[in-house]
Amino acid sequence: MTQHKSEVNPIWACRGFPAFPVALVGVGNAKDNSDCNVMTVVLVHMFSFDPPVIGIGISPCCYTYDLLNKFEEFTINIPGKELVEETLFCGQKCGREVNKFEECGFTLVPGKKVAAPVIDECLVNLECKKKQVFDVGDHYWFLGDVVHAQSVDGEIREKALLYWGGEFRLIGNCIRKR
Repeated sequence: MTQHKSEVNPIWACRGFPAFPVALVGVGNAKDNSDCNVMTVVLVHMFSFDPPVIGIGISPCCYTYDLLNKFEEFTINIPGKELVEETLFCGQKCGREVNKFEECGFTLVPGKKVAAPVIDECLVNLECKKKQVFDVGDHYWFLGDVVHAQSVDGEIREKALLYWGGEFRLIGNCIRKR
């Protein structure tokens, strides 16, 4: 399902970021389809609004961790409730063993300013260039400068998929338990 999106100011897009977002993180080179993977990430946080810097916490046992160390760019894609099953799938399967883009029916599209894959079916796409990596216990935080952002028209806060306490939610409503 392709939705009309407009380019938006990355600062505005980051200020509209949901409180406990679920992100589908895209990594690899979508321009030549090398080592592309998508992973569900719930450790997502704004580190700066201006300039927009966003961080994702990734366990070193994940294939995405290896790819984030190989590539300098990644995307953060915020799904809506219609992608809850795909979001769960991308968090349960390993990209070394399955092509999650194909299995979920995601369109593999390079970003406008990065080569990493953007998931067009998501409400928001943030294109990031890796800025810093640091170890915080059982996860590494990969910080990225948001260099391009696009969002569906309208208010995304009520539409964005959230995750808290083992449940996928929208603001105020649980739509699926894990």
